[in-house]
Amino acid sequence: MADDTRLKAGAIGAAGITFLVVAAAAPLTIMTGIAPLAISIGGIGAPVGYLAAGVVLAIFAVGFMAMTRHTRGAGAFYSYITLGLGRPLGAASGLLAVISYNALQIGVYGLLGVQFSAAWTRFTGTEAPWWIFTALAIVGVWTLGRRGIDVGAKVVGALLIAETAILVLFVAAVLPQAGLSGATFTPAALTDPGMLAILGFCFAAFMGFESTALYRGEARDPDRSIPKATYAAVAFLAIFYCLVGWAAVRAFGDEQVIAAAAADPTGLFFSAMDTYVGAWASDIMYVLVLTSVLASQLAFHNAINRYAFSLAHDGLLPARLGHSHPRFFSPATAGTAQSIVAAVVVAAFAYAGADPYLQLTLLVNTPGAIGVVGLQALTSAAVLAYFLRRRGVSGARVAIVSGGLATILLAIVLFFIIDKVALLTGAGHATNALLVLLIPAVLAGGVIWALILKIKDPMSYGRIGGDEVRRISAADGSGQPGPVVVTPAPEAIA
Repeated sequence: MADDTRLKAGAIGAAGITFLVVAAAAPLTIMTGIAPLAISIGGIGAPVGYLAAGVVLAIFAVGFMAMTRHTRGAGAFYSYITLGLGRPLGAASGLLAVISYNALQIGVYGLLGVQFSAAWTRFTGTEAPWWIFTALAIVGVWTLGRRGIDVGAKVVGALLIAETAILVLFVAAVLPQAGLSGATFTPAALTDPGMLAILGFCFAAFMGFESTALYRGEARDPDRSIPKATYAAVAFLAIFYCLVGWAAVRAFGDEQVIAAAAADPTGLFFSAMDTYVGAWASDIMYVLVLTSVLASQLAFHNAINRYAFSLAHDGLLPARLGHSHPRFFSPATAGTAQSIVAAVVVAAFAYAGADPYLQLTLLVNTPGAIGVVGLQALTSAAVLAYFLRRRGVSGARVAIVSGGLATILLAIVLFFIIDKVALLTGAGHATNALLVLLIPAVLAGGVIWALILKIKDPMSYGRIGGDEVRRISAADGSGQPGPVVVTPAPEAIA
């Protein structure tokens, strides 16, 4: 009988993983849909905000990858927080990760529906409801996700190359014609009060890059491919976002771009493409925006499923979600469940007549973005705690420095994102307070659940964190995150 609790080993290399995590960030969608808003608020220094976010996340990645090498865990945030900060907080972080990624993915279905509906009208002259396109996308994402990570990576890779190419064309056309200017990088631009306000936009543009660790069980030579993919994704996104954003500033001029971005944020890039390249390129960009958001949805779908797969194996989610497809060895059951949840949420918003972008996308995405940055801060703290207990191991000093520095920086970023949350939602105070409070509520609920398990079901409590956490805890008492009954889990037996 086939083993239906494992994933397909050796299915993907560093390039494929990089494609997946960069596609999850949806560079073309970020640039055409969000960067103009960042420029209108943060001024001409806004492109440098992406570089700053990249630097902070690169510091985070150093400790994150050190933890990956030592634990070999596929649970990413969940496993690392468990090992560094204990099982109760680890269980809570696992649940928060599933909820946050789902919020990010499901919320974007509203944006996808709007974009596809507008494109349909533009190219056919007729109108169709946004939710029809969203429903078709949910089915398509579920189908591709079910086929396995190698198929998904090929599709996402092709789409990512196409959207990157159109942005490279944009930069190559604008900069020679508009001329170069260093005003974007001057102290005056970087100290504009609006720069703090756009931190949420800048960090949200990297969402999903840390999911490289989730593909460890399916990666070829994971000790090399996972770090390569992580650093490549951060470096590419930081530099590319800054370069494309700078080109947008130059397209309109340092003095005019802020007003242009405020007047027509969604049309800024298309207008510049019309001017510097031609209408044909603008039409192509319009189509590629659609494939960009579709690729992002598939990439996030894959990441969510692997989190759910790990948590199901460890008893924090229903065991059925830990079963893989007998032929494709994909987390197919988790993928089906995620797609059903997405369909139900989208249907509820559509039935209520809610605005797909202003309500579904912005309101559902915001707690997801806050949750992921919060998890990054917790993970950095876990790295610091873990290596402080193991100062003698190779690479501990670097991991301690990066973990401590990243914890401080990410906590500051989280504060400013929450403080400026109204810019992300456009909602009132009560709604924003509710969205922000969802994060500590989930964490508190997860901690309480873990403590209940500790009393009522010690064996299930001991499974929290995954196989590698149990192995490390058994081998080294100093790293033990809690009482452990060392018994091999059924899913760990080949």
